[in-house]
Amino acid sequence: MFIVENYSLAILFCFITMLCWGSWANTQKLTSGKWRFELFYWDYVLGILILSLIAALTLGSFGNAGRSFADDLQQASLSNIGSAFLGGIVFNLANILLTAAIAIAGMSVAFPIGIGLALILGVLINYWAVQKGAPIPLFSGVFLITLAIVLNAIAYKKNTTDTGNRPAVKGILLSIIAGILMSFFYRFIAASMDVENFVAPMPEKMTPYSAFFVFALGIFISNFIFNTVLMKRPLEGAPINYATYFKGRFNLHIVGVLGGIIWGIGNILNLVAAGKAGPAISYGLGQGATLVAAIWGVAVWKEFKGSSRIVTFLLLAMFALFIIGLGLVIIAGH
Repeated sequence: MFIVENYSLAILFCFITMLCWGSWANTQKLTSGKWRFELFYWDYVLGILILSLIAALTLGSFGNAGRSFADDLQQASLSNIGSAFLGGIVFNLANILLTAAIAIAGMSVAFPIGIGLALILGVLINYWAVQKGAPIPLFSGVFLITLAIVLNAIAYKKNTTDTGNRPAVKGILLSIIAGILMSFFYRFIAASMDVENFVAPMPEKMTPYSAFFVFALGIFISNFIFNTVLMKRPLEGAPINYATYFKGRFNLHIVGVLGGIIWGIGNILNLVAAGKAGPAISYGLGQGATLVAAIWGVAVWKEFKGSSRIVTFLLLAMFALFIIGLGLVIIAGH
């Protein structure tokens, strides 16, 4: 299977993860107003599952390093399979709430609050489990990212006051809940793998490719519970049924699948990078997706259009703190 051999390549993979995790929500924005987020989410989940299988049968099965996908899955213990599967369930609940928050409050609000919170808590959780990386720059970076999230919240509140709009309180609350849940999913996947040695992993542990496939199965299967409940009791709008999904236009389905594939590419690269960078740094940099999503929301989707100079200053300060914070996280791995 393909394995990352050096720290520089691991960091590059984490940056690609950041771009993917921060950009997939654009596919939801493209279908906004034409396609309910609950319906979009079915295709998104399917895209993740498809990508996980493609990665497992290609990068996870070729070469002499590590174990091939089929052999690895066959020897994995039920506890490790269960850990990755549980990670998928936790992620799915968190992400479906985040998707709802994006639909209500927008990318530039839901991501900095939800994923920013997930970054902070997730780094703490993953570093506690595997203490890889210098703690002072790592946690200094996390502190600056925390300040960036606070500035984003202030900017959002100020902007809604200036424009006379009511703040999307429901969207903010959903973002907070999603962020807390999101901080735990990576630990379950990392626990199912031997992150210290992908070349000759411990017996019963899984490689990143097998773990990702089981994780994706957890997302897909749990979606029949979580998303079905949301379709029957939506957070906003009238209830919808499965017939509506199957009546959707082909191009709407393709956009959702593409969103899942984009997120999935970021995830597999992040898991592979964790072998060199460590789970805390790999996860923390990947969740720098917050910065990418905020840029999309502000610059492309104009979610802060017509804001005052004070709001613009707060947003620029937020971006600066995020960039410096992420830089410190990178330095922590050297």
